[in-house]
Amino acid sequence: MSNESQKSRGGKRPGAGRKPGSTTRLEETIVIRIPASQKPVVSNLMEAYAAKQRLRQLKANLDAVEVFDHPAEDLQAISLPLFQSKVPAGFPSPADDHVDKRLDPNEYLIDQADTTFFVTIQGESMIEVGLMPGDKAVIDKGKVAVVGDIVLAMVDGGFTIKTLAAQKDGSPKLLPANASGKYAPIIIQEPMQFQIWGVVIGSFRRFR
Repeated sequence: MSNESQKSRGGKRPGAGRKPGSTTRLEETIVIRIPASQKPVVSNLMEAYAAKQRLRQLKANLDAVEVFDHPAEDLQAISLPLFQSKVPAGFPSPADDHVDKRLDPNEYLIDQADTTFFVTIQGESMIEVGLMPGDKAVIDKGKVAVVGDIVLAMVDGGFTIKTLAAQKDGSPKLLPANASGKYAPIIIQEPMQFQIWGVVIGSFRRFR
């Protein structure tokens, strides 16, 4: 074989090798030797490390919630007037006979006290469904979530409130409600940890 032929076959070919983005590894890797007995230990450490890295990447889209509260154990019935007439300004007088019925806020917000808790909304990923930073979301862990529900989910150890949707293969994904493009859908795939903690059945806020 001639020297010219050898030169033409040697060296790195343009476009050869692994294509960018074709690996799921989070960073460059190296080959090391470990005792065979320690392989499970190292594998567990690497899985934990990968989960932390994924969570770090997810944080921008998680828009995490905080402060978990439960209803008071001795909920007292509250009866407040619910006015039937629509008044753009001012306040109708009860003497005007506009009172349609009495409303108990506890009964309206809570279906089952023993399966209900509240979380405080952080961030703006769900503002288009009316969930604003500082709002209290009412979560019922006793309800079975279906596609289209707003849910409190745990993704790789972080909590978030998003709309539950399905991928083409039926596996779940979580959708934000913010058209700004700041928040991307969260696609649930192996080996991510995913669990639905409850369905959002309402929310409330204070103005003063």
